[in-house]
Amino acid sequence: MKKWISAIGAALLCVSLTACANTPAASADGTYKVGVIQLVQHVALDAATEGFQAALTEKLGDKVSFDVQNASGDSATCATIANSFVSNSVDLIMANATPALQAACASTDQIPILGTSVTDYATALEIENWDGIVGKNISGTSDLAPLDQQATCLHEIFPDAKTIGILYCSAEPNSAYQVSAITEYLEEMGLTVKQYSFSDSNDLSGVCTTACGEVDALYIPTDNTAANNTELINNIATSAGTPIFCGEEGICKGCGVATLSIDYYALGYTTGEMAYEVLANGKDIGTMPVEYAPTFAKEYMPDRAAALGITVPDDYAAIVEE
Repeated sequence: MKKWISAIGAALLCVSLTACANTPAASADGTYKVGVIQLVQHVALDAATEGFQAALTEKLGDKVSFDVQNASGDSATCATIANSFVSNSVDLIMANATPALQAACASTDQIPILGTSVTDYATALEIENWDGIVGKNISGTSDLAPLDQQATCLHEIFPDAKTIGILYCSAEPNSAYQVSAITEYLEEMGLTVKQYSFSDSNDLSGVCTTACGEVDALYIPTDNTAANNTELINNIATSAGTPIFCGEEGICKGCGVATLSIDYYALGYTTGEMAYEVLANGKDIGTMPVEYAPTFAKEYMPDRAAALGITVPDDYAAIVEE
């Protein structure tokens, strides 16, 4: 029997795994209510939510309704939203980003929960002996990119960089997971790696400024706080002439030179397809493996690369700014 602990607030205890199925029943008129907790508003998470809603709407039409709530980056607000969904007896909760998943986990062991934009479920829910299935009432999709390939891409984009700084929010456990993994890959390439963590947006400016003054290039993982503050990061990095390789396209648009990114809309769409199986076809969510993005795209920002004098390989596609 596995035990998992939510990292929200004072480490709320989640109920241990049960063997019962977790399949919702439609209301008397055949409709479903779905609650969506989105940690914060930024390009990647917005796209995941849009994809999720599109998939369910295509399959269920007006039989499904959504209550989309944004927590404005606050874990405590995620918990409040999750508890309200439980009180309102929604048929399914979609949790967009790790703190949203943790909050949903702490709020119910009965209502089906699907996560998305969660990098590593074992880290997020403190699961030992991870086998790809969360069990109980939870499953979802992961936005984990191949970090070994990202390290390779970073090295080919910035071949002269010897010291790489990694900028991330220490309050996000899945960011720490990525930092640990990619540090090993970069060090295996003979690069020096320095980690620069900030606790929240209040100390991001100082930490970023320090990092840009000490390294040849920066790496930013799929970090929600960084994604919500790309303008600030870009201003500092541009002034210092420090190039940035990013974990996903949204952050790259805001402050990066290049990325190896997943498609968050497609990831959310897959999550919506999983929700349809649970809601309409009665699939037991506790048996559904976590799903991963099937493809990744090499992308770059032409103007930023040109300004920094960086030559990008031909197999990178230019990011089109809207």
